[in-house]
Amino acid sequence: QVQLVESGGRLVQAGGSLKLSCVATGLTFSSYGMGWFRRAPGKEREFVASISRSGGNTYSADSVKGRFTISRDNDKNTLYLQMDSLKPEDTAVYYCASSTMSYGSSWSGEYEYWGQGTQVTVSS
Repeated sequence: QVQLVESGGRLVQAGGSLKLSCVATGLTFSSYGMGWFRRAPGKEREFVASISRSGGNTYSADSVKGRFTISRDNDKNTLYLQMDSLKPEDTAVYYCASSTMSYGSSWSGEYEYWGQGTQVTVSS
């Protein structure tokens, strides 16, 4: 049974930093691309960042480029999202997801397994 468990979300002031983690069990973590998505109140889920199975290729949404960094540790079956210079508009539930492919893309349909999410709230 595949499980993705996110952690690290909390209330933070604008301009602050957070690091989210996602621990994966039940799958060969190093074989698949991974991604982070988010859903803000009243909005649809949107892509944040993705990473290839080796970690050698990453891709970020324009809205977070230069502020958020996706990474992974295949020895620990863990995906990370380092978030810096946080803005109130980054407030959302953040989800990690595992791709069916070796790379990660911005298309949510490519992702098979999803975590339950972790809440990030950025106050102004």
